[in-house]
Amino acid sequence: MSYVNVRGFNHYYEWITASENAEPSGKPVLVFVHGWGGSARYWESTARALSDRFDCLLYDMRGFGRSRSNSETSPLADPQETAAELSYELESYADDLAGLLDALGLQRVYLNAHSMGASVATFFLNLYADRVDRAILTCSGIFEYDEKAFNAFYKFGGYVVKFRPRWLYGLPFVDRLFMQRFLHRALPGAISRSFLNDFLMADYDAALGTIFTCVSKKATEVMPQEFARLTVPTLLVAGDRDIIIPAAMGRQAAALNDHIQYVVIPDTAHFPMLEDAPTYLRLVREFLGVGVEASVAGSWE
Repeated sequence: MSYVNVRGFNHYYEWITASENAEPSGKPVLVFVHGWGGSARYWESTARALSDRFDCLLYDMRGFGRSRSNSETSPLADPQETAAELSYELESYADDLAGLLDALGLQRVYLNAHSMGASVATFFLNLYADRVDRAILTCSGIFEYDEKAFNAFYKFGGYVVKFRPRWLYGLPFVDRLFMQRFLHRALPGAISRSFLNDFLMADYDAALGTIFTCVSKKATEVMPQEFARLTVPTLLVAGDRDIIIPAAMGRQAAALNDHIQYVVIPDTAHFPMLEDAPTYLRLVREFLGVGVEASVAGSWE
């Protein structure tokens, strides 16, 4: 397991390359950014499928996956040096990504980000536009502010984050129930169990803090401006059955900027890259200009 210290916090990262080496081979670098409550694990099959043309960099964002602030999961962590002073604002996570690239000596990359990670990536594209050639935003868009609905979401989200007993992981079918809201097509059990594990293990402060920054009045005011400012060629991919970030929200975001190409994948929900991997990979390859001849890797089988 590889860790690098970024802004006082040890981040887990890994390389997926065609040669299976743990180091980049010199190909263009494609960085993957995961969504709320998850980790880079669910990007592995997509990265393997694209590793014929890219050195794929996967990492877990601060407070999620294997980038949590305890020595058991992050063996290089210094208990006297934490990221407590860092905020859970999306811009702060964008700065984390910049710090990660700096620490790994990467000046210019391609970017593929999902859900909350796509919001982080949108800020990154505007703060560090000279560092990205092209970007894919998967399941992203613009929310409209509804005070009553947002307050209900905060209350519900607070309960969900607070009451996450680890023993849930051992109960049969809980993983499938957990994923049901996010999917239109069922996924292999290994993926669902990995999602549930990541959610149960996410840092409390990070999980709760990002709920309030991703779905907020500020986000509804700022995100349209961020989408409108984009100068990096961007592909925005939506699932037509997504109830977490409905496709219409992605369409609204794309309409703000001619640099954004918008596509919808039928019969998929919040994880189109896993629910219909062949279509997703074809669209991504076409956008990145790398052809469509490679087959889909099956790292979850």
